[in-house]
Amino acid sequence: MDIISNYGTILIIVAGIFGFLMAIGIGANDVANAMGTSVGSKALTVKQAIIIAMIFEFAGAYLAGGEVTDTIRKGVIETSYFTATPEILIYGMMSALLAAGTWLLLASYMGWPVSTTHSIIGAIIGFACVSVGPQAVDWHSVQGIVGSWLITPAISGLFAYLIFISAQRLIFDTENPLKNAKRYAPIYMFITMMVIALVTIKKGLTHVGINLDGTETFFVSLALSLMIMIFGYIYINKKYADDSAVDNNGFAGVERVFSLLMVVTACAMAFAHGSNDVANAIGPLSAVVSTIENMGDIAAKSSIAWWILPLGGIGIVVGLATMGHKVMATVGTGITELTPSRGFAAQLATASTVVLASGTGLPISTTQTLVGAVLGVGFARGIAALNLGVIRNIVASWIITLPAGALLAIIFFYGMRATFGV
Repeated sequence: MDIISNYGTILIIVAGIFGFLMAIGIGANDVANAMGTSVGSKALTVKQAIIIAMIFEFAGAYLAGGEVTDTIRKGVIETSYFTATPEILIYGMMSALLAAGTWLLLASYMGWPVSTTHSIIGAIIGFACVSVGPQAVDWHSVQGIVGSWLITPAISGLFAYLIFISAQRLIFDTENPLKNAKRYAPIYMFITMMVIALVTIKKGLTHVGINLDGTETFFVSLALSLMIMIFGYIYINKKYADDSAVDNNGFAGVERVFSLLMVVTACAMAFAHGSNDVANAIGPLSAVVSTIENMGDIAAKSSIAWWILPLGGIGIVVGLATMGHKVMATVGTGITELTPSRGFAAQLATASTVVLASGTGLPISTTQTLVGAVLGVGFARGIAALNLGVIRNIVASWIITLPAGALLAIIFFYGMRATFGV
């Protein structure tokens, strides 16, 4: 307790720096994943993607991020083991932030799309094992995380495959692709908006005072989706009224229609991502701040200091703007060649998998979901369309993320104890 009273302010400042570093890592890696398909398909330029992500990621993190800040600790470790020695929990959470942030920045530099959630969880497991023992870890949750390495990409890959095949048969493999694009694109808009609205309303908006039950969420999402579908029908048919204005087969016009869909999806996914994954940075940070401000009393949920949410949002934006281009390139062009229609199939599959996971409690990684969806689109064109070398490196980076986070956290934890004492 003397350490908390003597070094409390210093610990909060250092934890804030580590949390900011972690947020930069999220922006450099996870956000770049979300925007990579849009950039790779040339629906957006890198500059446009960064601007969109900056606006919507920050809005999601600041407006709707507070509700999920306690979830990163839930089910991973049992905090009651640290009741008698709260300073150990403080050191551990700070070490976890620094470890996960370090790993994410390294992975981003290498162009590896890894899971920020798995990075921070691996780090928390590492410090818990060396500070209290393996009994402090809920290994059943860890098994679920490892299982998600296979389940998540498989589900999103299947969804992407089916979406892409449907577009091929309904639009591209017909005598008049542009005519059919104008007919079916509004339906894809409806499905897209329905999925995105369910994600955003269900998982993100409680923090801003919007509390809807399942039925209300469904009908609000339905109403919004119908509005978007009607608007899309009017806009697309007006913009492409003259079929001769595009190339003979209409493929260029079709891809421009899907580019519009991708921009809408990218904006909504950026908001949903900001509202959810900011917890990876500010969850452990809020735990440190709450424990120090309560003089060692470990609360079941972390209170949110006023400066924490904007800190996380700004860090995400900085990471994307400075280091996000490498992971964008891996996801957008390294795995398989993407067009707007293929990128749209991947994004819609990712959003659909997130909705399924949120409803069933399936442990999920946004990164692995999106990569699996891109693989599904590539597989629909044949195995030769996939860059197997890039895929091998991505899978290897997934496997070593948990142990890498744990090892770094152990090193930083002992360094923290040596610096401040026990």
